[in-house]
Amino acid sequence: MRVASARARASLAATLMAVLTILLLPGATLAAAPPGIDRFMAAVGKVESGGNYYAENATSGAYGKYQILPSNWPAWAEIYLGDASARPTPQNQEIVARGKFTDLYQWLGAWRQVAYWWLTGRDGRSGSWSSTATTYVNKVMTYYYASADTQGSTTDRKVVGDGYASVHYSGRWNMASHSGYVGGQVHYSTARGATASLAFTGRTISWYGPTGPTRGRAKVLIDGAYAATVDLRASAFHPKELVYSKRFAATGKHTITIVVLATAGRPNVSIDAFAVSG
Repeated sequence: MRVASARARASLAATLMAVLTILLLPGATLAAAPPGIDRFMAAVGKVESGGNYYAENATSGAYGKYQILPSNWPAWAEIYLGDASARPTPQNQEIVARGKFTDLYQWLGAWRQVAYWWLTGRDGRSGSWSSTATTYVNKVMTYYYASADTQGSTTDRKVVGDGYASVHYSGRWNMASHSGYVGGQVHYSTARGATASLAFTGRTISWYGPTGPTRGRAKVLIDGAYAATVDLRASAFHPKELVYSKRFAATGKHTITIVVLATAGRPNVSIDAFAVSG
């Protein structure tokens, strides 16, 4: 799937944004790689081309593992390789894609939004997503989170439902029911600063919750430190999505905390379940 016209329209603005990001100074340092970038790149590569560095779209001319448009390659190669005429070798594709994904994440703040931009050339913050875009983003994020989940042990995976006593809530939370939820219910909040926390022992932690047009954004803290901002918005309601996952270097004791941001116009953040493995 490729929306070539959208990417072409966004090319100039995106290039200017990236140029401003690194200021075009000699020896300028690119932004630090965001968390999960390797898994995100693998997911996009799988959806775009099945991981084929030599795949070519006969219609748009998009090329390689990440299906970069030929109209974008020279500008991006200049920014991330220092050579607009650099060939799209497998190594160069990895460098350029990593740089671009890093800049997009710094701008958009969530991998779901980056995936949407990669397909459409738009930030996706206003207006409804098309069914094509929603399907694409969900597919990318499914691969992204599955890669984290499967790295942990599958024999000791424990699901902690939202109603378990080990999940601690602060602020204003309510209950909602749906047949698609784990256990048929979720805790949800629309109050800024409301939190849900789970102390656990494991190597991988995953958060499941619904996404949809009315769903908002939340910060994720790991052991009290900022880990990510998750945007739960989608063009259609999905009752059970793997919306965040983190794998640690070794099994240990940790705490995950979800902080409701009460996004204007769509403040709802829900906790369906956590999964701990490893």
